[in-house]
Amino acid sequence: MIKLLVASLLLMLVPVGSARGKETFVCNMAAMTKSERVVYQKLAQGLLGAVQERRELKDGYAFRLPAENLLTAAEWISFERRCCPFFAFDLEIARRDGPLWLRVTGSQGIKAFIRAEFGFETAR
Repeated sequence: MIKLLVASLLLMLVPVGSARGKETFVCNMAAMTKSERVVYQKLAQGLLGAVQERRELKDGYAFRLPAENLLTAAEWISFERRCCPFFAFDLEIARRDGPLWLRVTGSQGIKAFIRAEFGFETAR
């Protein structure tokens, strides 16, 4: 019984990933309360609906949004990074009323995960 407990504890120390060194992408929705998930879903729907252009990057995707979505994007990131800590985010807003770009990137394999999570195919 003690050996099983020790083995279980040691397994918890293994980094997330597979034997081939690829990271495993699993969202932890328990990182948010029920009311936070409601807010998160509204933010996500609003942002996805506001996307004007999508560009594939070598390690993720970039989404062009109207500049007025800056605070919404920042709030969405604050939730998203809690449940999906394997994402990297970058917000860039161009000068002179230019567009807002939201980049969502990560390690190898992240693009397929983003397509599935955000509900789009590669062609657009």
